Amino acid sequence: MKEYGPETFGELKADLYDDLYEAPMRVETADSVRTLAELAAGGRVLEFAIGTGRVALPLAATGLEVHGIEASDKMVAKLKAKPGGDAIPVTVGDMAKATVKGPFDLVYLVFNTIFNLTTQSAQVRCFQNAARHMGERGLFVVETVVPELDGYFEGQRMRGSWVTMDEARFEISIHDRAAQTLSFQRIVISEGKTRMLPHFCRYVWPSELDLMARIAGLELRERWAWWDKSPFTNTSKSHISIYGHAARETGP
Repeated sequence: MKEYGPETFGELKADLYDDLYEAPMRVETADSVRTLAELAAGGRVLEFAIGTGRVALPLAATGLEVHGIEASDKMVAKLKAKPGGDAIPVTVGDMAKATVKGPFDLVYLVFNTIFNLTTQSAQVRCFQNAARHMGERGLFVVETVVPELDGYFEGQRMRGSWVTMDEARFEISIHDRAAQTLSFQRIVISEGKTRMLPHFCRYVWPSELDLMARIAGLELRERWAWWDKSPFTNTSKSHISIYGHAARETGP
């Protein structure tokens, strides 16, 4: 999808985002906020792809100074309209390039959003941008799923995700194994209305994220399966990866 840019996800989904994710993810949000607040240790915090504030608003409510970068004006408008939203400074721009006056003790990027950068080079730049914003002891936290690619036949898959008496949601996706990309068309059908929500992403394996971190001068400190700090194993469906500045090598 050549026309799919850093702002496209938010521009297309701002109106539906909270309905689709905020209430259904209330428990996950609480878990992530609790752990992020612990990692921030009272310091300054920067969220890449802050969106409508699903995580940032409750994190700021703990007393932390939270800033954000967001590519979509529409998502920022949704955030600013919420109670407490005006108190969070947001820079509109690409999280792989945009800058905020730092340093920050915690930079974080959750909910698979690193995948929304659709090339490997853009994902590497995102790590480099995080490193630039981190203080000497700062941390960069990345949350994603471990890619699951079952169910594709000849690079295609169709599956339903939601059915009620008056609404159905399903998606059609195309998998490019060489490029590690997935092209989605999510379709929402309700009475007298059909809405199409395209999505394009480049998935990344945990080991590739670690290499991106090394290019940016960072190193893996911790990897958990979930926000409760459960161990990451071969069967884990997701991971929380925590990076810090790599130790400087000294001569003999």
